[in-house]
Amino acid sequence: MQRNISGRACLLLLVLSMAFNVKTYAMGQENSGDNESTKYAKQLASRNADTRQAAAEALARMVALDQKKIVEGYLLQEKDNHVRLALNWALYRMGKTQLLVKVIRDLNSSRREQAFDYLTQIDSPSLLYPFLQQENQEPRIASRLLDVLGRIGDAESLAQIKPFGDSFDPKISEAAQSATLMIQHRLGETQPVQTTRPRTVGKSDQP
Repeated sequence: MQRNISGRACLLLLVLSMAFNVKTYAMGQENSGDNESTKYAKQLASRNADTRQAAAEALARMVALDQKKIVEGYLLQEKDNHVRLALNWALYRMGKTQLLVKVIRDLNSSRREQAFDYLTQIDSPSLLYPFLQQENQEPRIASRLLDVLGRIGDAESLAQIKPFGDSFDPKISEAAQSATLMIQHRLGETQPVQTTRPRTVGKSDQP
């Protein structure tokens, strides 16, 4: 009888141990994302600017809301402009929508390719329309926003881009025409794009 009880006790302990291990593994799987975001957050303290930038970009991709306060703290002390841009992008992805304007402003800087890459990852092209329509927008920023829309724009974007095809600034009009062609190609459309301003017939031109 004693041997029987001992066997049952061992079996019970084995079952409990297996259940505990399964639960621990499941909790580990659930928290793996948190552990990964913590790993990248720690890399923001690296002396290497490339490492800090890559870490900020990883946190942006993860939308690591649990690290938002830490990212805000590192942004305040960051001196490298490329890393600052990456941190601004990360915080925008985490909900600080007002920082999108800073990413857009960097289209007119030595970091324009980095900013362009971030903006092509934006959730919807419509988020860029208000900035495109701003009065007195810097021409180089406007033309590069049009380039971004050419990459990610949809059918609705065509109407937003169309007025810029008539711009007196050749960079803007060319960017608008190029963006239109890219979107139409992506949508499988074949409408011709007007590349020149229509000629106005004056009295001196009439027979």
